[in-house]
Amino acid sequence: MTERYLEDFEVTQTFGGSGRIRIDKERIKSFATEFDPQPFHLDEKAADGSILRGLAASGRHTAAITMRLLVESELKPAGGIVGAGFDDFRWPRPVRPGDELRVESEVLEIRPSKSRPDQGLIKVKTTTLNQNGEAVQISIGNLIVLRRPK
Repeated sequence: MTERYLEDFEVTQTFGGSGRIRIDKERIKSFATEFDPQPFHLDEKAADGSILRGLAASGRHTAAITMRLLVESELKPAGGIVGAGFDDFRWPRPVRPGDELRVESEVLEIRPSKSRPDQGLIKVKTTTLNQNGEAVQISIGNLIVLRRPK
């Protein structure tokens, strides 16, 4: 897949092709043990009585998986996927053991940099979907993208 420079992106352009990652119960627990050790990420019985009503991946785990899928997707900005921050970041439903995640992205805005003529920003909505096509994470992020060399 060819890298795209800022000039190669268009508003409403969409990207998929991320492949899929199946979520394993033990990975949910191991990630949580290290990074988000809350009972609803670590213990099925505790999770059943929680607000999540069952074992669920940490939102940070979902975000890490999304990053992996995004890097492997058709979205290939020149210079790599380099974030400049998020405007919105939501988890509309939990990620459960056995879920199979994929990502889709849409370009919302393109802005050449005024202070750095060799780059610009694209605002991208990235939706992480489960095997049923349900959104489990929605983010709107700003990516730094190189401009085409002259």
